[in-house]
Amino acid sequence: MNGSKSDVRPHGVVVVLAFAGIVAAVMQTLVVPLIGDLPRLLDTSASNASWVVTATLLSAAVATPVAGRLGDMYGKRRMLFASVVPLVAGSVVCALSSSVVPMIAGRGLQGLGMGVVPLGVSLLRDVTPPERLGSAIAVMSASMGVGGALGLPFAAAVAENTNWRVLFWVTAALSAIVGVLIRMLVPAGRPGTGSRRFDVPGAIGLGAGLVSLLLAVSKGSDWGWTSGTTLGLFTAAVVVLLVWARWELRTPEPLVDLRVTARPQILMTNLASILVGFAMYAQSLVVPQLLQLPEETGYGLGQSMLAMGLWMAPGGLMMMALSPLGAKLSAARGPKITLGVGSLVIAVGYGASMLLMGSTAGLLVVTIICSAGVGLAYGAMPALIMGGVPQEETASANSFNTLMRSIGSSVAAAVIGVVLAQLTTDFGGHLLPSQGGFRAAMLIGCAVGLLASVVAFLIPVRPVAAEEPEEAAPAASATSA
Repeated sequence: MNGSKSDVRPHGVVVVLAFAGIVAAVMQTLVVPLIGDLPRLLDTSASNASWVVTATLLSAAVATPVAGRLGDMYGKRRMLFASVVPLVAGSVVCALSSSVVPMIAGRGLQGLGMGVVPLGVSLLRDVTPPERLGSAIAVMSASMGVGGALGLPFAAAVAENTNWRVLFWVTAALSAIVGVLIRMLVPAGRPGTGSRRFDVPGAIGLGAGLVSLLLAVSKGSDWGWTSGTTLGLFTAAVVVLLVWARWELRTPEPLVDLRVTARPQILMTNLASILVGFAMYAQSLVVPQLLQLPEETGYGLGQSMLAMGLWMAPGGLMMMALSPLGAKLSAARGPKITLGVGSLVIAVGYGASMLLMGSTAGLLVVTIICSAGVGLAYGAMPALIMGGVPQEETASANSFNTLMRSIGSSVAAAVIGVVLAQLTTDFGGHLLPSQGGFRAAMLIGCAVGLLASVVAFLIPVRPVAAEEPEEAAPAASATSA
């Protein structure tokens, strides 16, 4: 298929790419119901089993910017299809695993496929008519929330009622279907830049820096925040990323064009993305625990894993339902307004938790409000990014933005983890997070949401039309404030 917009059926393309995003997002919540049982299932320690989650985070952080750059060089559909391969392979490896090492390897492979969403969003710019681009981006961006929300009850139902390996066989089949649909129905889009020089040192440097940073953030609470290992990793991250940045500024074909990312519009959008990623993830750490803690604590709601997933699922569906509204708001007022409003809605959801935390229905309202804000914000970020970069850098810029959101989520996990670990109560000889700890965590989420809103409203939107008038015009019109 060629990449001509006139030859494309936009609705079909959006459906396929959104389905791909949902399947990729399911991978992230897939093992949550299994975390407590993994040491027994894999005959290992709880510490080793935690790497089943960490491996996906680390590999996704490294692979996402690399996939974006390769998409710009060799074509986005080609790299989109290539990203599906490790999703299938990783799922099969996990399904066949009986020990922790192959399970970690399989989860690492699954993380390599997480570039599906930024690549899909970038491809939409190539193949979607300008008048439908905003709504298409919003739907594609919301797919991550839908996948995460649906993945949790699905995984819990399977884990409670059948063999855990079924989870991975199902995701392998879904990933294979995604690959077939991409090959059959998704057009190639804009040809690659023709460059055949890939910035290998830049990829290695960014990977090493990110692994050091995210390892320290995600494992610091286990190792101790002042331990030599944690402090050493933080120091290594700073040094390596500074050296990497110097290399990227000096090499003629960098993995990440830091001069472009330093433009105020891109820089502040990425900053807002870190904050939104933090705010999005904080409530997903608090609400499940509140729903599942015993009622005898006085604030827990005593729900099963499956019931918890079902209570949280409407939040993800709300993200998809609000995506058309977000697209209309962006078309009328500009995506920075949508990002600011979405961040403000997230803050309102966290604030409402102070009154609604005592019941399942109340927490359902909180998750719906927060998810509505996330849906608005996530749909606006790619539009802001694509409105500020040349078309030949769309995929790498979107992938870097996705990485910023992931870093925000990782920091949220560390910060909220520390808060809940410090503010505890004794329950039958076991230390559990206290009600005050949960309230403090939600107030932090509210504050970060407000800060994200301020940053978003201050983004100086400057279209790239002056630099590439023919190709950037559609995106520029979508990003006018």
